[in-house]
Amino acid sequence: MLRVNSSSPCQIVYSLCKHEFLGYLIEPHIVQLNPQGDFSLTYQRLFTHTAKEFAKHLSEVDFKLIKILDETEQDFIIKKYHKKAIRPFEFFSKFFDEKFYDNVRPKIEKKLAEVLEILKTKDGLYLMDKDGWPAERKIDLATEPATVLFHFRRSETETRYFPTIKYQGMRIDFMFKEAQVVCNQPAWLLLNDVLYFFEQDIEGKKLMPFLNKRYITIPKATEATYFEKFVGPLIEKYHVYAEGFDIKTEKLEATPVIKVIYVDGGVSQLQLYFKYGQYAFAMGNDQKVTVRLSKENDNYTFTRIKRNSDWEKEKFALLQSLGLKKTSALFHHLELPNLDENHNPSYAIITWVNEHIDMLKEHGYEIEQATSSKRFVFGANKIDFEIKEDNDWFDINAIVYFGIHPIPFIALKQHILHKKREFILPDGDIAIIPEKWFTQYSSLFSLADGSKNLKLKKHHIGLVNDLAEDSLANVTLDRKLQRLNDFEHIADSAMPTHFKGDLRHYQKAGYNWFSFLREYNFGGCLADDMGLGKTIQTLAMLQKLKEEDEQNATHSTSLIIMPTSLIYNWLNEAKKFTPKLKIHAHTGTFRNKDISLFGKYDLIITTYGITRVDAELLREFYFNYIILDESQNIKNPSSKSFKSVRMLRSRHRLILSGTPVENSVADLWTQLTFLNPGLLGTQSFFNEEYVQAIEKRKDEDKAKKLQAIIKPFVLRRTKEQVAAELPPKTEHIFYCDMSEDQAAVYEKTKSAYRNDLLTSMDDGTYAKKQVQLLQGLTALRQLANHPVMIDEGYESDSGKFENVVHTLDNVLKGGHKVLIFSQFVRHLGIFKNYFEKEHIPYAYLDGSTKNRGEIVAEFQQNTDLKVFLISIKAGGVGLNLTQADYVFILDPWWNPAVEQQAIDRTHRIGQEKKVFIYKFISKDTVEEKILALQRRKKSLANSLITTEESFFKSLSKDDIRELLN
Repeated sequence: MLRVNSSSPCQIVYSLCKHEFLGYLIEPHIVQLNPQGDFSLTYQRLFTHTAKEFAKHLSEVDFKLIKILDETEQDFIIKKYHKKAIRPFEFFSKFFDEKFYDNVRPKIEKKLAEVLEILKTKDGLYLMDKDGWPAERKIDLATEPATVLFHFRRSETETRYFPTIKYQGMRIDFMFKEAQVVCNQPAWLLLNDVLYFFEQDIEGKKLMPFLNKRYITIPKATEATYFEKFVGPLIEKYHVYAEGFDIKTEKLEATPVIKVIYVDGGVSQLQLYFKYGQYAFAMGNDQKVTVRLSKENDNYTFTRIKRNSDWEKEKFALLQSLGLKKTSALFHHLELPNLDENHNPSYAIITWVNEHIDMLKEHGYEIEQATSSKRFVFGANKIDFEIKEDNDWFDINAIVYFGIHPIPFIALKQHILHKKREFILPDGDIAIIPEKWFTQYSSLFSLADGSKNLKLKKHHIGLVNDLAEDSLANVTLDRKLQRLNDFEHIADSAMPTHFKGDLRHYQKAGYNWFSFLREYNFGGCLADDMGLGKTIQTLAMLQKLKEEDEQNATHSTSLIIMPTSLIYNWLNEAKKFTPKLKIHAHTGTFRNKDISLFGKYDLIITTYGITRVDAELLREFYFNYIILDESQNIKNPSSKSFKSVRMLRSRHRLILSGTPVENSVADLWTQLTFLNPGLLGTQSFFNEEYVQAIEKRKDEDKAKKLQAIIKPFVLRRTKEQVAAELPPKTEHIFYCDMSEDQAAVYEKTKSAYRNDLLTSMDDGTYAKKQVQLLQGLTALRQLANHPVMIDEGYESDSGKFENVVHTLDNVLKGGHKVLIFSQFVRHLGIFKNYFEKEHIPYAYLDGSTKNRGEIVAEFQQNTDLKVFLISIKAGGVGLNLTQADYVFILDPWWNPAVEQQAIDRTHRIGQEKKVFIYKFISKDTVEEKILALQRRKKSLANSLITTEESFFKSLSKDDIRELLN
């Protein structure tokens, strides 16, 4: 065979041929043209790799077609399915079978369809002759689709069935004409050198029987099955003409239906289907038409129902967008994904329908339920609350609507308290109580009294507000109550005349809040951060009470209970701000137990310890206010402290605490129960309903609910919130009582030094005793801190140490950073030991520290490092510690300038926080005297005197006598 010469004229030919095993194929050939421009007998099969040589005779489209047809060639196909090299003859004789053909042929036809689609626009399809010459005859491709009409003629005995074909409106005769089905799907039919294609994706198989047959006969005996299995689907897809039975077409209004399938103890689901008139369809394929067959007597009727598949898909997508997910491809079932353990999967889908029902109905969905022994109510759930205010309580009248069924809300009490979801209505239908009602209303039922109507105490105003804000409930409140809703707008209350000093704006707001609580008979917790002045807000209120009593010519006495370490502070602050208050400290081993004395005073102050011992005594007196300072002291419900304060009697109650919740939400129960008995229900209810839910299950709804209940009674401002009102730095002196053992050691040491020194002053040897005097004073200062500093064998406690630890605990709970200064390294050592024992991370710096820079940087940057112990000698200068906002000064220095330098470690440029400085002074010791001296010698200290020795030299004999008195 001659090769085609690419430099002479030649032409590409697409040749239709029949492969013995693979069926009809199209092969691209290049054919040499003879001098007359006709096809010669020289030709060659083209593949992508051989076509390049003939590039100038080919177009881009040709290259594309060649590439597609490469994949229909037998070698390519064999290689794809048989990895080892094999000759085609061997492959077809050994491995080829019907199954292989059925698998491969549709893939080949896909490629042929692609090629024929392109060839419609390109002249060049030929028929191959028996000997393989590619250009025997030209084949024309139809320019538009042919149509097929299937005919059925039913008579008494049989039904005859045949198709007719029309092209360009003319009927074509195709039977007994040697027509060939070249391609099955989509169908291409070769007839008289024309290749026809069809509309409606007809299959070639449907035409095949009729190439050599006029019709097919269906005997009467099998017609019923045949009509259903064959004729019905045919009518769905193609044009059918019938005699002897009816075909009707209906266009019906469609409705989406949600069918709820309840699964007891399992996951309930929804199924979406569509009703077109009386016909129901699961969401199906993309069919435009569905056919239903009916038979009456001997008459068959096929009804064609037109479907709207885009609309059906939209209805399905809407459900998915509302949070449902598809679970089974077959029936279009949907369920709610990711239910947590609080949600019962049997009921979740029912609740979902009820929550979305208005929207679903608006979009035209109908709801129905699958047959099950239980009939559920589908409808929106709502509650109408009517709340009326009485003198001491709120009357709550509430109606629940499950769909259209009204039920008194109180009928749900046991269901809600026991988390029972199914509520049986009078007609036997079952309403499912929404999951969130258990969170929302269990507190209401647990805390309310009443069997017909719910009653809530006045102090449950927070619960009432919560109902009012709750979208599930419509609440009608009267005017006065609506004012209660908003604690931000509390009326201003005039300040007492004899209060010395001014309250900052936020402190005044706290004072106003006290008056508001008093007006409504509520107890409250002032929970301001440490250092914001809870004491003076309280003193201002007590002074106001005194002045109101005087105006009304009455008298009342209030009681404050506090940790021992704070007694002196309260007395001190009162002396400063409210000097007119008559105060009695009910403390000490030798206190007077005759409580009739109390009536002479405005204010009694005592400690938690004494209250525990004197509870029976104190309960005999009816106080105006009982105030607990550092009220977290009663946080343990089984403690004697809580039991004792709970039995005391008073008209009003207040608690003060920077950290009302120290370790657990449970801490709130005792404190708020002391304030407003019943507010949080019983301890076991509170523990189960709130503590467990919030701390174990991290239930945010419960946390919000609790917040709503307590919000009216807890006023908390943090340092950050009121920063604008604070001066850059606030100094506060903490006076600490020495412990009994500490005081005894101190007195003994002081007496020894004093006798010695006073003698020397009288006999003139004083000048020589200077060093000894300095030693003596230093020893006393150390004892005022902690006797361990002088005597390592000392095993008892120190008042100041307890006080510092207590205060530090509060500051750390607020998340603040603290610098702790002392001039005694040994004193810092006591705290170091304590921090190590309690696992509190700290930074440390004294004169021997080498890597100061690194330690400072670590303290500034590490958020977990909250405490810095610094000796004054080492840390007085050159440190920049702006991350700290509290400074504790553990012992006073002779020279206030040194103290100032310590404070300036934190209070310098770059400090954006407000700084609180706490000085701890042991009462009745040399430390108090040093403070007084400092004030007197201020001008001196401001001059050039900087060392302790020089300060000391400036002291007169009277000053020294004063120090040792």
